[in-house]
Amino acid sequence: MNSKFTLIVRILLGLILVVFGLNKFLNFIPLPELPENAGNFMTSLGETGYVLPIVGVLEICIGAMLLLKKWVAFALILLVPISLNILLFHLFLDLPGLSVALMIALLNAILIYKHWKQYTPLFN
Repeated sequence: MNSKFTLIVRILLGLILVVFGLNKFLNFIPLPELPENAGNFMTSLGETGYVLPIVGVLEICIGAMLLLKKWVAFALILLVPISLNILLFHLFLDLPGLSVALMIALLNAILIYKHWKQYTPLFN
């Protein structure tokens, strides 16, 4: 669990989450032009007034836990539904953005695999 590879993956994923989480509040990275269906979906989420801020806060908290190496196994499990939704969003609504979504899901899967011993009590 403490290999240099795991450290790099954990820090990279943590930074990605913190940056994209903060971007939901500060908008310092302009969003690319989305296809019509994807744009409508994101507009709908934004108009609820709560979905995107909650996802942003979760991304920041999960990213911080990964960067600070606190509750990493818990953070990775919290990230699963978020990374799955990012992946499905890009797969069905915004195919050009699929590479970043795959990277996030893959980094999450790698870290879950590396921390698998911490999850085995859940299945006993």
